[in-house]
Amino acid sequence: MRLIIEPDYDKVSEWAANYVAAEINKANPSPEKPFVLGLPTGSSPLGMYKNLIRLNKEGKVSFKNVITFNMDEYCGIPRDHEQSYHTFMWTNFFSHIDIPEQNVNILNGNAPDPEAECRRYEEKIKSVGGIDLFIGGVGTDGHIAFNEPGSSLTSRTRMKTLTKETMIANSRFFDNDVNKVPRYALTVGVGTIMDARSVLLIVNGFNKSRALHHGVEGAVTQQWTITALQMHNKAIIVCDEPACEDLKVGTYRYYKDIETANLDPSKLLS
Repeated sequence: MRLIIEPDYDKVSEWAANYVAAEINKANPSPEKPFVLGLPTGSSPLGMYKNLIRLNKEGKVSFKNVITFNMDEYCGIPRDHEQSYHTFMWTNFFSHIDIPEQNVNILNGNAPDPEAECRRYEEKIKSVGGIDLFIGGVGTDGHIAFNEPGSSLTSRTRMKTLTKETMIANSRFFDNDVNKVPRYALTVGVGTIMDARSVLLIVNGFNKSRALHHGVEGAVTQQWTITALQMHNKAIIVCDEPACEDLKVGTYRYYKDIETANLDPSKLLS
């Protein structure tokens, strides 16, 4: 696992966007062999999306041959609801880049048969050759996607009941009213994420410091699903200084030291 420590959220967002763009360009995708990207929602990736939009408009990366799969979607709210993840993605990212609409895949939270929808999603991922790069955020309780504490580390796409902690955290998007937050969501599994050829996790803010501590220094456990990334052969966490609050000084210095030898991905785009 690599741990990239940046001074603040803006630098985290720039690094993540540059890395994603560099990975797409390195793959040189084509219609016959597209680059497959797993994407998150929430506040953590917003800065990355803004930077990717800029890079796209500057001609430094194209999404014409990129296929995307979103991590999750709420159940029980309309697709065009202002807080649906379908609306989030088109408002904050897809509408501003050159990705073909047919290349976008988002779970249907209102599918009449949720289990069938989840199976379809897994099969669609396999049909395009699997995910090249899965990007994610993390909850304060260490969950990735909506794989709440206790989720199997080999889990696949399925319906999940959201914890009270997650609902409270997400209530800021629902007029700060936890009763408006959907109780259920469809989500890719930890196993689905781990199947990706590479994973990039964005962790920012003091409130994520406990999750980062467990993810980097803790034992692998289903109680902190972020810890599964310790078993991935190409996992990167990019974080800001406030998120490092709970790391040991030695751990912090170790990762800062070894990353000085690695190339900044922005250099690959110049």
